[in-house]
Amino acid sequence: MVGDTTSVLFVCLGNICRSPSAEAVFKKKAADIGLIIEIDSAGTAGYHKGAAPDKRSQSVAIDKGYDFKGLKCRKVVKQDFKKFDYILGMDNQNITNLLETCPVEFQHKVSLLLSFCESEEQEVPDPYYGGKGGFEYVLDLIEQGSDGFIEHLTATG
Repeated sequence: MVGDTTSVLFVCLGNICRSPSAEAVFKKKAADIGLIIEIDSAGTAGYHKGAAPDKRSQSVAIDKGYDFKGLKCRKVVKQDFKKFDYILGMDNQNITNLLETCPVEFQHKVSLLLSFCESEEQEVPDPYYGGKGGFEYVLDLIEQGSDGFIEHLTATG
């Protein structure tokens, strides 16, 4: 843990769909139980730098009470590896991309979000080129992963 507050960075490819959704979901879930944690999201590529999260991601998540205010897409930067206690990728390609740039001493921080829950899925698929059902499915997986990650954090103190 860096400083007094645990911190987590959610990561996908473009930081436009999955990782900002994970940030929004986790912020609400953490706040609902009074968990103090620093939460952010980023992408392994800077395709959408400065843009708001995808409107389709926002639509399915806002319907369930999640808030995207102030979220802007950004790329993972070298300082993130030192700053964050947990760096949670959405899929194996994200993990590969992260580990290629992550200093060896921080690689233990990098893992898949869904590794914290019991899901038939190991990865959160990219819904970008699909329809509403894909975005709803991704949100369901993110909620499961977030619940499992909260259980992990509360169990480990």
